[in-house]
Amino acid sequence: MAADTLDKSITRVLESYRTAVHKKDVQALMRLYDPQVRVFDAWGVWCYEGAEAWQRAVEGWFTSLGSERLQVTFDDVTTSEARDSAVVSSIVTYAAVDAAGAPLREMQNRLTWALKVSGHVLRIVHEHSSVPMDFEHQTAILQRRKAA
Repeated sequence: MAADTLDKSITRVLESYRTAVHKKDVQALMRLYDPQVRVFDAWGVWCYEGAEAWQRAVEGWFTSLGSERLQVTFDDVTTSEARDSAVVSSIVTYAAVDAAGAPLREMQNRLTWALKVSGHVLRIVHEHSSVPMDFEHQTAILQRRKAA
């Protein structure tokens, strides 16, 4: 895949992810993932092996939101690209809004995707989301703090 095509494909994945999460569209979100995806999520389960396991988690996530929607923002996006693959890392913000669009709360985490071309489409083959832990209190830090 040409470099400019790969760049456009990465942008498409980011935009498609943002839109699918906001619409709580499980099928649209799952089209971004390879059937053999491996997901290291920051919440509750150590690892999801395969798209079917990840889809069940996504369905639970979207259902838990009730009428709320999420606005997804990617910051500090970095990419490393090869011929038919890429690694993307970002700080992602999930901002919950009510049905009228009023902000309710937000959290951030670190997100890394390994992507590869599959059937002429760039798909996520590995996702790793994480949050740092407060050393003293052993609690998750859900808002980015700049290092001292």
